[in-house]
Amino acid sequence: MAVVDFGGFTRAATAVRVAQPSLSQSVRALEAELGVELFHRVGRGVIPSDAGWAFVGAARQVLRDVAALRDSVAAVREVMAGTLDLVALPTLAVDPLAPLIGAFRRRHPGVVVRLVDPGEAGPAAFVRRGDAEVGVAELPLAGTDLIVVPLGDQELLAVCSAADGARFGTDAPLASLAALPLVATPRGTSTRGVLDAALASAGVEGMVVVEVDQREAVVPLVLAGAGISFVPEAQAAGAAYQGAVVVRPDPPLVRSIGLVHRDRPLSPAARALLALAEDNLAEDDQPKRPVM
Repeated sequence: MAVVDFGGFTRAATAVRVAQPSLSQSVRALEAELGVELFHRVGRGVIPSDAGWAFVGAARQVLRDVAALRDSVAAVREVMAGTLDLVALPTLAVDPLAPLIGAFRRRHPGVVVRLVDPGEAGPAAFVRRGDAEVGVAELPLAGTDLIVVPLGDQELLAVCSAADGARFGTDAPLASLAALPLVATPRGTSTRGVLDAALASAGVEGMVVVEVDQREAVVPLVLAGAGISFVPEAQAAGAAYQGAVVVRPDPPLVRSIGLVHRDRPLSPAARALLALAEDNLAEDDQPKRPVM
């Protein structure tokens, strides 16, 4: 294309900063590969042959495509574009991940974030398979093959209907709370695991009267008087806004959470998310606090 644009091999070689014999040899090799003559020699210059003119349009498009490719890669490298695949349990997607994603999107509005629920497989399995680049999981993890970035602890609070909550203050013994009918997610879920472990440690056997897969139904069931439940603090705040009574159990129910990823190079977007999470921890030791 330089030969076409500059009308000769010498000027083209100077423009693209290669030796003129090397440029001539490259064009001859291309002509041999295509089986056609691309240029007619006219005096000291050259003009494209009919085959050469046919080559020009496609060649210019290739150059435009290469330029666009370089621009796209540069945009991803600078976290201006691309896609970030995340996986998290539904409750952890609300807190701490939602504020973190919000902060990330404000800083990198060109990146599309895809967040999926791992279901029974769990976040670690999704990350290990490569279905998601980064996961939010309860710690500690089984196995040591994933890199963990701790985000701190998340507290579970009791939410009660007005009638049930009237017998408690802002704090209450876990055994007293667990004596009431319980609304809980199924065994095997993260919040149920924390609750069962805490009850076992306290020597209390809870009475689960409603076991519900749909986490968004937990608070409406509590408000309807089906029982009390234990939910993350962010969900408890929303329940209080709807009229629920929120009680902090003693001893507290907490779970440790963190970001997890495979031990291999991360995309620029994933690196930016991890850096943002670490900056947030350094500022306030509260990963769920929105970062501006």
